[in-house]
Amino acid sequence: MKTHTETKSTITAIPTLSDFFQLTKMRLALSVVFSALAGYFLAARTYDPLVILYLFLGGYAMVGASNAFNQILEIKRDALMKRTQNRPLPSGRMRISSAFVIAALLTLSGAYFLYAINPRTALFGMVSIFLYVCCYTPLKTITPLSVFVGAFPGAIPYMLGWVAYTGKFGIEPGVLFMVQFFWQFPHFWAIGWQLEDDYNKAGFKMLPTGKADQATAFQILFYSMWTIAISILPYTNYTGSLQLSGVGCIVLLLLGAGLLYYGIRLMRFKTKKQARQLTFASIGYITLVQIVYVIDKIIFL
Repeated sequence: MKTHTETKSTITAIPTLSDFFQLTKMRLALSVVFSALAGYFLAARTYDPLVILYLFLGGYAMVGASNAFNQILEIKRDALMKRTQNRPLPSGRMRISSAFVIAALLTLSGAYFLYAINPRTALFGMVSIFLYVCCYTPLKTITPLSVFVGAFPGAIPYMLGWVAYTGKFGIEPGVLFMVQFFWQFPHFWAIGWQLEDDYNKAGFKMLPTGKADQATAFQILFYSMWTIAISILPYTNYTGSLQLSGVGCIVLLLLGAGLLYYGIRLMRFKTKKQARQLTFASIGYITLVQIVYVIDKIIFL
């Protein structure tokens, strides 16, 4: 008959599928993969099922590896926050050594799949892991500028899909990068506002002014406007083969108006409820922008 200690040892030595998904943050990873695939379909004239599969597997592996390394480094801080204390590592369900092996294998497999597409795709994937783990993660407890640093790896997936198809970097993936780069500021600051108490417990400095105040709300609104402006940039026809029709431009402006609406409400009421609404609105915005780009290309261009 197994003792309690032996049972716990078995559980932590052999991670469950559920723990694997939590370690790699499955929902976040899938949303990132969605961005990469949207970039691919936006660039593609013909579709290669094998490339799509490799982009999916490689993208998930890269994001999963970043999240796993992040949780290894932040295990003690995760244990302090109600939102994260039940994750596999702080709860004791998974050993650090197991998490490290998973993260390493995901890194290698992600590099393999992305390199099989083309070398530049693999390079950008590896750069995203390095920036997220080695730069963004340690800076979170030092300065609010960590969000700026973290926006770089966070913006890579959307352009990664374009590079996966074309094999090169240019104005088109650059614009896709900028759209997702600027979008991350209102999105993550809204999350930081909503979870301010938890982040303070763990010592994370996520809000630009250090607290949920009028100045932070203004910056959220300011960067939301920049996001909207950049998203309609392809309508100017100065962005190479990345173009946007008049119909697509109007749709994106309407989506942007919705994003601004929730940003204005946060600046007016300054409550966690409004921050939560803005968080969901921002997710809906970037998802729909990516869908509109692809549909607009298929129907109008």
